[in-house]
Amino acid sequence: MVNTIEGQKPMMSQGVDEKSDLDAYRNSDLDSPMSGHIETDLNVTENDLAEAKELASTLTLEEVRPMMEKVLSIHENDPNFPFIIIERIRAFLGNDDIFENPGKHAVLIGEMKLEAALITINSPYAEVRAVVDNHDDVNMPCGTLRAWGLGMMFSLLLAFINQLFSIRQPPITVQANVAQLLAYPLGKACEKLLPDVGFTLWGVRHSLNPGPFSRKEHMLITIMANVSWNYPYTNNIVWVQYLPNYFNQRYAGQFGYQILVALSTNFIGYGMAGIIRRFLVYPSHCVWPASLVTIALNSAFHNEKNNDAPVMGPFRKAFTISRIKFFGFTFAAMFVYFWFPNYIFTALSIFSWMTWISPNNLNLSTITGFNNGLGINPWPTWDWNTLLFDQTDPLMIPFFSTFNKFIGACISAAVIAAFWYTNAYNTGYLPVNSNRVFDNRGAIYNVSNAVDEHGLFDAAKYEVYSFPFLTAGSLVVYLFFFGIYASVISYAYLYHRHEIIMGFRNFIGSFRKGGDDKLVLYQDVHNRLMSHYAEVPEWWYTIVLVIAIAFGCVGISAWETYTSPGVVFYGLALCVIFVVPIGIIKAMTGVEVTLNVLAEFIGGSWVQGNALAMNYFKSYGYITCSHALWFSNDLKLAHYVKIPPRQTFAAQMAGTLISTFVCTGVLNFQMNRIPGVCTVDAPNRFTCPGTNTFFTASVLWGTVGPVKVFGRGGMYTWLLAGFPVGFAVPIMVYYANKRWGRSRPWMRQIHPVALFYGALSWAPYNLSYIWPAVPIAWVSWVWLKARYVGLWSKYNFVLSASFSCAVAVAAIIIFFSLQWTEIEIDWWGNRVTSQGCEGTACTRLTVKEGEYFGPRYGDFH
Repeated sequence: MVNTIEGQKPMMSQGVDEKSDLDAYRNSDLDSPMSGHIETDLNVTENDLAEAKELASTLTLEEVRPMMEKVLSIHENDPNFPFIIIERIRAFLGNDDIFENPGKHAVLIGEMKLEAALITINSPYAEVRAVVDNHDDVNMPCGTLRAWGLGMMFSLLLAFINQLFSIRQPPITVQANVAQLLAYPLGKACEKLLPDVGFTLWGVRHSLNPGPFSRKEHMLITIMANVSWNYPYTNNIVWVQYLPNYFNQRYAGQFGYQILVALSTNFIGYGMAGIIRRFLVYPSHCVWPASLVTIALNSAFHNEKNNDAPVMGPFRKAFTISRIKFFGFTFAAMFVYFWFPNYIFTALSIFSWMTWISPNNLNLSTITGFNNGLGINPWPTWDWNTLLFDQTDPLMIPFFSTFNKFIGACISAAVIAAFWYTNAYNTGYLPVNSNRVFDNRGAIYNVSNAVDEHGLFDAAKYEVYSFPFLTAGSLVVYLFFFGIYASVISYAYLYHRHEIIMGFRNFIGSFRKGGDDKLVLYQDVHNRLMSHYAEVPEWWYTIVLVIAIAFGCVGISAWETYTSPGVVFYGLALCVIFVVPIGIIKAMTGVEVTLNVLAEFIGGSWVQGNALAMNYFKSYGYITCSHALWFSNDLKLAHYVKIPPRQTFAAQMAGTLISTFVCTGVLNFQMNRIPGVCTVDAPNRFTCPGTNTFFTASVLWGTVGPVKVFGRGGMYTWLLAGFPVGFAVPIMVYYANKRWGRSRPWMRQIHPVALFYGALSWAPYNLSYIWPAVPIAWVSWVWLKARYVGLWSKYNFVLSASFSCAVAVAAIIIFFSLQWTEIEIDWWGNRVTSQGCEGTACTRLTVKEGEYFGPRYGDFH
């Protein structure tokens, strides 16, 4: 962000008038309209401020001006950046008298110097400064033998457990935060128990015990676990191909076919992540909120610098508890508490208390219901895990993002209710908020009645069966999905074109000889510190990308998939268009726009009647972009913690390779060794609910095809209006903000894409999952951060990490010790959540015997 180069001190010369600017600022009345409280305005702690003042005293007015020009160009529309500072930068740059007569403007000049110093030696964002160290020890151990051993162990275990239980109802998932939690005591045990023996390779000694277990080792293990815990997306394709109750294509049981397509989809995102790291990893405005919680937990274990210093909190109380003790106490509290809403008293989780008054009241359940309604409830849950339904923790995600999502969900709730109560498109015959597809008698759509024995579309059978009907909730989700894709394009151009251009300049410059050494656009403190380590060459990522493409082409063309290898390149093309704007939005807001619906829509239109081909379109169109962002987040983790880039690259490659082979091996065991798998007779609840949904979607969008649903003359053609509306909304918000934003600062917090994202939070989720996060986020990000920034900086992200880890560990123990053996507590507190319309979804209209709704037979084709 700032063109200060590592090792190059700012100019020391100062004019007579400038020399006392900072002193005047220090001694000014901090309650004056111009100055305000500097800690509050800059969201800076006393320690950060003291460090910034030392550098600010050396800056000249001539140095500060270009710095502030660059800050304004990048952060003018940044909702994460304090608006009051943007206004003062405008006042500073827009007043020529400041530069002609600096002595008259000492207070403002002093504040600009402090801001320039702050972003030179640290991050411009309080949330990053709270957990990310702006210093580095290049000699700290990182890619040690013990780190690699623990990392590979967790890669293997997480892949095995998550693949094995991915087909269970309910599934069990162990994410990387559990591995991060367990890695610390194991790493410390290695530190104490392993001998200091090893070998020297290329002048570098590798020992089993090089010394204290470091935070870099810990984070490297976490990164390996993070790339390993999720199973390959193509396993869904293999399931629906292989099993006789689906498409019964037995060749899908061959290991060679499975591993080729799995390696292709798992690694193709790495090539894209490497290419886009100059857009999404190096820029300081790409915060990646989810990474901050991971780093907070890491810091709690390893970095106790100034940890005993008291921080002021509410009621004029000073808090001195260390981060690690705070983590331990809050972890224990949530671990014990989670047993109640998750097992002992599940009504605390599904706290649909208004429906308990009259469980069979249709309107009451429709409006307030948690399970099958719109979830309009003043306080619908006491379960922390409910707030994490889309992996967006209110303590982790900025408040403006949480609130925009809530507003978007409220808007879509009104549309859903209007559709259902007016029976628009026959939605009154269906549940109001289900994600299932129904036939013209209100039953679940039976796709076998529309396909032949090869799984291909059968027009004759389809025309005597039924058009596929969507619920009101699903209709609104698709409407806003189309809107969000268009809004991403216009939003990225209006709000982030400068950053995108900067990324292209750096990307092109990286191919020049010595290009990395000449890049100065990303010279914030973290980039300057990372410049001490060798960068990963572009050709490394290029080789990974080429090999992944080759594996995909071979896997698709060498077997009878009836699919063109061109789907691989289609996925890359879709990713190239969307990955940077979607990545910038996720990096700044924590909101990820997934391409699954767009991939289904385009792929299903291209290969009508072929469900398997559509599945490959969907896989490469959706997962390429998703993995690129996933791996970019890990690259940002390494960037923040100062892990050498080449060690990060090796850890990601190894972890993903282990995970892919383990998951594919377990998949074969599941398909061939579990009797009745994916049927109602399967043991241990291995009924494959996710696979069933994937199969239904593949036939609906691949076999029946979106042309029949959304094309000319289709029942839901009007949903395509979401595209122009979505494109127009960011334009209207942008120019409204230009016109009225300075007099109404709250308008700067309107984020069009986050609004659309909130409108997608339906079928089967609803407002009960979204609303409780709003007051929690407000207390954390608005009230506490503004008044007690030291307290917030020290504990906020540690609290998020402790709660998430406690929920994960408790869920695993409950599952294996009680739910696995089907030990249940049968009492009112666990039964009331499934009474009446909350147990079985009610509909406003019913179909009489022998009748059906919607188009008449022969009228839909």
